[in-house]
This record gives sequence, C-alpha cells and structure tokens, in this order.
Amino acid sequence: PAAASPVERGIFWSRELEEQVPPGFAAEEAAAWLSAARAARVASLERGGCGRSSNRLARLSDGSRACVRYGINPEQIQGEALSYHLAGVLGMQERLPPMALALVEARGRQWEPVREELRGSHWAEGAVVSLTRWVDNLTAVVAPAPWGAEAGAGRRLQPLSAGELGGLPPSQLVELVQWSDLILFDYLTANFDRLVSNLFSLQWDPRVMRRATSNLLRAPDGGLVFMDNEAGLVHGYRLLAMWDPYNEPLLRSVCVFREGTARRVAELHRRRSAAAELRRRYRAREPLWARLGFLSERQAELLQARVDFVHRHIAHCRAQ
Repeated sequence: PAAASPVERGIFWSRELEEQVPPGFAAEEAAAWLSAARAARVASLERGGCGRSSNRLARLSDGSRACVRYGINPEQIQGEALSYHLAGVLGMQERLPPMALALVEARGRQWEPVREELRGSHWAEGAVVSLTRWVDNLTAVVAPAPWGAEAGAGRRLQPLSAGELGGLPPSQLVELVQWSDLILFDYLTANFDRLVSNLFSLQWDPRVMRRATSNLLRAPDGGLVFMDNEAGLVHGYRLLAMWDPYNEPLLRSVCVFREGTARRVAELHRRRSAAAELRRRYRAREPLWARLGFLSERQAELLQARVDFVHRHIAHCRAQ
C-alpha cells in the first residue's frame, strides 16, 4: 500500500509522522533532573566540552554532569533561561536539555567542594550561571534540503511544503518535523547563532551549508537537541536589523508545521499573551528568576510582534 501522506490538511505534519519523532527530554525526567541538580553539590569543574573557555563541565554529587555556562555578560544567561522557558510555552521544551540557574557563591554549600577551582576561575562572586544537563553521544547535524547545500548555490531557499516531501524516507521526514519547530523557535527568539549564522557566512564560504549547524546536535535516537540558546530574546533582539534579513526568509521557507505548535502560536496571537505567559512560567519554574529579571517592555512587545508575524505566515501557508 502507498505510504500515508506525511502532511494533513495541506500544512500540518501527520499524526502518524509526529508519533515517530523521538521523545527528547520528557517533562517528568527533566523536572527530576532539575530538582536533583539544584540540590546537588558541584563535585568538580573541568575545562572543555562546554563551549566558551569561561564555561566548565561540572560533575555533580548525584553523579550526573552539567555544563556550567558563565556569560560574558548576564544577558546571555538571561537569554538562555528565557529561551528555555519559551520553548515550554510553545510545547517544544523536550528538544532542549534541562536547564536551571545557579548562583556562584564560593562559600555556599553547592560550591564548597570546588572552592579552590572557583578562586582560579575568573567567575565573579554572586554571578548567575546556567546549569545544563550534559548529554552523551551527540553528533553533528548538517542542514537538510531545503536549507542544505542547495541554498549555498546562490539560489533562494526552497520552501518546505507538502509538495516537496514526496518520496522522502521516514527518517528524513522525522527530522524535518523537528526542523520546522527549530526554525520557528529561532525566529521567535531571534537566535542568529544556529542556522542563520551559516546562511550569513555563505557570502564568503559557499560550502558552509555542508558543514555542521552550530548549536544543534543529534541524539542516538535521531532526536535533535537545540543547544546553547543564549543569543535568544535579549542579545538577538538588539541585533534584529543585522539578522532579520536572514531570519525572515528562513521562516518563510517553512510551510509545514506541527499542529500543536501552530495552535500555541494562534493562542498567543489571539490573547496577545506571549510575554505574560513566558513570565508566568519562568517565575513559577525558576527560583532565581528575579536575579536576572525579565524582558524589558520593548523586548516583550518584540516577542508579541514576532508571534503575530509567525501566525500571519502560517495563515499565508494555509491560504496557498
């Protein structure tokens, strides 16, 4: 028999296909890790494996490991935390590794075992850092068509729409379901530090799209992991003029969506509640939220405007 169509009603991934998407970090599992990590002591800190040289790989007293990210400025940690909770508002938090904030206090119980290492680091006492669950066996991800090598040939991004999907193997379709969420998420957060930075580099590196996508990795089960979102919502919103010429065409290149994602966007649009729901969730789930504060009024307006833009784009895809 012919394979069931991967798309329903013209613009939504089929339920059968969505059921094949790897589950990622389940909510209960993430909550359990977060409460354990908040209670654990930091047993050791190692350099390497967690991005910037100021970051450390921590072993926690409960045996788990976490990347401790120290922002060059506090807005990077704020961007990381707010992006994580926005993913929760959008129903795609399972794609991001569990993340909690922590306060650097050399005399505090949490850091007691690594007091000496803290002296040797350039971390400021009282700084807020993020603890992100370490995930093993992740591999690089090269952007699939329509954003892959073809985009590098100077041609426009080809739209990801129902008509382009015939004959693709199931594993590729399962990946595209996740990419459709990723591109929408990165547009809302204005995160330029993933696919957009690759598109930007095309002007002097025609082969960049054949290389790994920044801050995106694949778990052994095929689930994509949206890593390191610190450019989102704060830093990214300051640099919209530079990056939106890449971010907007990328969003427009997607015309198939997870129905749940489209529904969340429609609700946030109708209620004009994007910032309010993000704030409610962030305050309820992050004990240290007040240390970093929330979006400014201007940033909150930008978030709502971007939600509205995505909603209009989805309506436009539906109309076609």
